[in-house]
Amino acid sequence: MPSMSSPRGDYPLLGEVTGPKALRALPESILPDLAREIRAFLVEKVSASGGHLGPNLGVVELTLALHRVFDSPQDTLLFDIGHQGYVHKLMTGRADGFERLRGAGGLSGYLSRLESEHDVIENSHASTVLAYADGLAKARELTEEGDRAVVAVIGDGALTGGMAWEALNNIGGAERPVVVVLNDNGRSYAPTVGGLADHLRRLRGRVDSGWRPEPGDLAGDRTAAESARNVFTSLGFAYLGPVDGHDRAALERALSVARGLGAPVVVHADTCKGKGYAPAEREPNDRMHTCGVIDPVTGATVKKAAAPSWTRVFGEELCALGRRHSDVVALTAAMPGPTGLAPFRDAFPGRFFDVGIAEQHAVTCAAGLATGGLHPVVALYATFLTRALDQVLMDVALHRLPVTFVLDRAGITGPDGPSHHGMWDLTLLGAVPGMRIAAPRDAGQLAELLGEALADRTGPTALRFPKGQVGPDVPAIERTGPVDVLYRRGRSDVLLVVSGPLAKAAVEAATRLAALGIGITVVDPRWVLPVPGELTRLAANHRLVVTVEDNIRHGGLGTALTQALADTGCAVPVRILGLPRHFLPHAPRSALLARYGLDARGLAQAVLAARAGQPFVDGEGRP
Repeated sequence: MPSMSSPRGDYPLLGEVTGPKALRALPESILPDLAREIRAFLVEKVSASGGHLGPNLGVVELTLALHRVFDSPQDTLLFDIGHQGYVHKLMTGRADGFERLRGAGGLSGYLSRLESEHDVIENSHASTVLAYADGLAKARELTEEGDRAVVAVIGDGALTGGMAWEALNNIGGAERPVVVVLNDNGRSYAPTVGGLADHLRRLRGRVDSGWRPEPGDLAGDRTAAESARNVFTSLGFAYLGPVDGHDRAALERALSVARGLGAPVVVHADTCKGKGYAPAEREPNDRMHTCGVIDPVTGATVKKAAAPSWTRVFGEELCALGRRHSDVVALTAAMPGPTGLAPFRDAFPGRFFDVGIAEQHAVTCAAGLATGGLHPVVALYATFLTRALDQVLMDVALHRLPVTFVLDRAGITGPDGPSHHGMWDLTLLGAVPGMRIAAPRDAGQLAELLGEALADRTGPTALRFPKGQVGPDVPAIERTGPVDVLYRRGRSDVLLVVSGPLAKAAVEAATRLAALGIGITVVDPRWVLPVPGELTRLAANHRLVVTVEDNIRHGGLGTALTQALADTGCAVPVRILGLPRHFLPHAPRSALLARYGLDARGLAQAVLAARAGQPFVDGEGRP
């Protein structure tokens, strides 16, 4: 692949696209060459930074067609899950920003309203775009701006989410002109599952057989009987397609017809994830949905981590526990590989369930499995569990069911940014009655705590761990009840209470403080919520308590310990260290932890400031 500092060098056509108007001014004859340049550009840039490669390779022609038929930002293009928005960024004049894609201060890996007026929504949780579109179409009607089209691009598995069907029900039952573009690549991360996937597969079969809809063939169906079986027309939508999602001209014809209907319409585009890049097209698991730094020619990972990831350690331990306990079953929401469940799926296919992008269903389905006498493990990213909090509260906890939630990517996730930082789960789950939450500090503790969770039949449990590699084990010098003592020097001046993998930084900070003559003890409660009685008693015997958590400072471990101490009448001061309660930018995990004072240096400084009676100031300079 060529290297470049500007898209105007080795990518001359792409260099001419300074925005949608410039795209529409290009002769149609050169657009196939532009599509090839875009794919080459994406492979070069994403292979250097990591990011979502496969989804964007699959929407090149679709995005070109959207920006040629519709006039953004006068017309509103809404993208569900911003990871399919790289081509949109290129078509809106942001090619130069790909030099620092997903880096600190660089271009976001998702859509971002700070970057461009063409980015309208930036929430990158799936299945939300149709509800945005429904509300925006209602607003257009009320403000008499009906000439501004509302276009919602959904797909890449997102149509399996229940929220999408709630919106389809509302849009289809009205006459407002919403254009729903279904980017149907048959996958999310893994192949799309369920009855809807089968329905779309049958529809796609006509494209495979060479059939193409004509612009006037609005339903896209040959017979009335077949039309009646189309789920979209049954909900009140006109239906165009399936259209070959890599035939730009056919897509433009279908989108033009859709725009002129003045009614709800679905344009069904059949696309290939990873299109045009052989390593992605051949990749069996997720078509290179996301990748790290890779060789752009072979697609092979350039630098493999020396240590195993938290995800891998969890997956291996769950398989070991699954062999010992036949009642253990596992569920995920379209992400068996990224959550570590692929090995369990392969070892115990009858005990593994992928429910698609449907976290709410996953949780209540797990409640049903537990009611039937099994012990479900629901493996999700921490940021996605928040979508199913009602189900955790009312369907699992209310019934005191033994469901274990394993939350990958907890805390700072790094380059994925504000919608993916898993920094709310400890606070939210801490409010759930009967919920026990563990935060393993190393691989050994992950295995031990997972075993303890699966042995608990009294109610729900959760384990949370971050993205990235597991560091060396941090040994305990003793255990008091469930609480591990990791370090002790001198008098009982300071008790440093650390949650999960921040233990290593806490021990390093303690070593620095001890060298200054400060008596300090570092403990890891292991089960961080509810607060163990042994931790409260340890805290009461110190002059100052400092808590450390990879979660917002409000409502987590520090808040709970402060309340527990107050309930016992203990007046020992508590300083809570954690993440600020606002949306954090994308940057390397280590950089953000240092920025918010959660590295060894920051922890040591915070203890010294607390001992001196100085007020707390977070990494943004706010009290």
